[in-house]
Amino acid sequence: MSLLTAQLLRGLTGLTRRLPVQRAQIHSKPPREELGTMDVAVGLTSCFLCFLLPSGWVLLHLESYKKRE
Repeated sequence: MSLLTAQLLRGLTGLTRRLPVQRAQIHSKPPREELGTMDVAVGLTSCFLCFLLPSGWVLLHLESYKKRE
């Protein structure tokens, strides 16, 4: 690596060290009420239906999608 390239890289990295970094101010509190068994079951079922079922359908019918009609 040439001397000029090394100096340019050193200058660029020095510039990034001086830039301010914004950090998110996230504060969390404990839940007001605990989740019940039914709430968890409904949440997991809806995630399954929304994400896994369509991808399973595509994987199951992959051979028919490959065929040209």
